[in-house]
Amino acid sequence: MAGTRVKARGESVFAERFAVFAECLLTGVWIAVASLGVVTYPAAFAAGARHLRRRTAHEGGGWREFVADFRTALRGGWLAGLAGWAAVAAVWVDVQAARAGIPGGPLVGALGVLALIGLVVAGLRAAAVWEPGTRWRTLLAHAGRRTVLDPAGSFLIVGGLAVVAVSAWFAAPLALPVLGAVAAAAVAVEERYRHR
Repeated sequence: MAGTRVKARGESVFAERFAVFAECLLTGVWIAVASLGVVTYPAAFAAGARHLRRRTAHEGGGWREFVADFRTALRGGWLAGLAGWAAVAAVWVDVQAARAGIPGGPLVGALGVLALIGLVVAGLRAAAVWEPGTRWRTLLAHAGRRTVLDPAGSFLIVGGLAVVAVSAWFAAPLALPVLGAVAAAAVAVEERYRHR
């Protein structure tokens, strides 16, 4: 049952932390599989983040709960995914303008890339606090404010994204499990912000 507490097994601190790390990597694979629908990545990250929040709270939950959360998050999450791809397309046009030598193009291209990074961070922060019944528009609006008001937390998430990029560059399969670490980083940043 998702709401039941998991009984403490008397694990060492190291074993418990390693188990959380392993759960992050497994969750990354789940997120990658759920993101195959192209516009499903916000719902996948939301389900992954909720799974990790359950795990760190020592509550039960596994693949079935992840899938149930993913289906629920997908109801409005696919629109957020579509908007994300539209933003990527707009930035791609900006970068192409910069490369074509249009006056002001490099500035517009750089601003577009920075705005896209900000949108990705806001999306991850929104997914990190998603709960069934919350609206994506509201989540994204609040996450956008937190992205600006908490630059240190936002920078930590950007660092996590950089790790995914380097992992993909080094060995593409490594990027899949690392997605769970990015979801965990977003959850941790949101917890830190909530307790400030």
